[in-house]
Amino acid sequence: MSLKKSLRNQLATTLLSSAVGLAASFSVMAAEQTYVTIGTGGQTGVYYVVGQSICRLVNRGTEEHGVKCTAPSTGGSVANINAIRQGQQDMGLAQSDWQNYALEGTTHESFIAQGPFTDLRAMFAVHNEPFTVVARTDSGVETFDDLVGKRVNLQNPGSGTRGTMEVLMDLKGWTRDSFKLAGELKASEQAQALCDNKIDVMIYSVGHPSGAIKEATTSCAAKVIPVEGEVIDKLIAENAYYAPAIIKGGMYEGTDKDVKTFGNAATMVTSANVSADTVYLVVKSVFDNFDRFKKLHPAFENLDPKEMIANGLSAPLHEGAIRYYKEQGWM
Repeated sequence: MSLKKSLRNQLATTLLSSAVGLAASFSVMAAEQTYVTIGTGGQTGVYYVVGQSICRLVNRGTEEHGVKCTAPSTGGSVANINAIRQGQQDMGLAQSDWQNYALEGTTHESFIAQGPFTDLRAMFAVHNEPFTVVARTDSGVETFDDLVGKRVNLQNPGSGTRGTMEVLMDLKGWTRDSFKLAGELKASEQAQALCDNKIDVMIYSVGHPSGAIKEATTSCAAKVIPVEGEVIDKLIAENAYYAPAIIKGGMYEGTDKDVKTFGNAATMVTSANVSADTVYLVVKSVFDNFDRFKKLHPAFENLDPKEMIANGLSAPLHEGAIRYYKEQGWM
């Protein structure tokens, strides 16, 4: 064999070995990358902003830690919890009341059918969510009790708002027949329906300021309605995950004075089956960049980390979250 041919063969062998090694490296890298899905809510709601914001912070470090995060729009609290339970999502946003109901297996038919979700785990709470009722000014609705006989959008099945409304309806002795129309539009659809005069009232458990509420109150004559009275007072007194809430006057057109209502906290939840390292990484991405996170939506402005890991959490904290909080000296 000539020297030139021998050198060619050696070069080919070297290149082949390098290619195989490089392919193996890429294969290992692909295998090591972790994909995290966070369920949110309607695209006009704050849940969607929370999920997108968390993923933005996680994905800033993907090249370093190998975790890629996505936060699609979903049906909301109940849908997110059920998707986590079924392994279709890793994490999700849920109202604090629905976190409790899922853990105990009560209230919602899907939670009752499946039984207590004992593997449900909390990560942290986020913003407060007042239960918000918006009515057309020509509807004659001035109080929550005035909803009877009106065209009311109850929101889509699976949303936390729909679930809370059903709790209130049960306490009030109302059924779907109590309304002239009981709509099931998604959160993102109801502002337009209100201004198109297809419904009289829209409801939304949401952080403020809310894009959906702004859309409704600037596109047509509408106002925020108080939700108060003996039934509400009893609900708050008997359930630690509810609290009185105020929607500030002047925040929305047509509502100049403060409006009394009640609310809960938006919480990040996951399953005990999600790895501690993954949960730790997501929690770390948020709190290591907390000043940046707070600037991503006005509803985050007054968040306090120590309150976020204590308030509104019915389910046990995930071990990955606990690890981070202990490192920070918060526990």
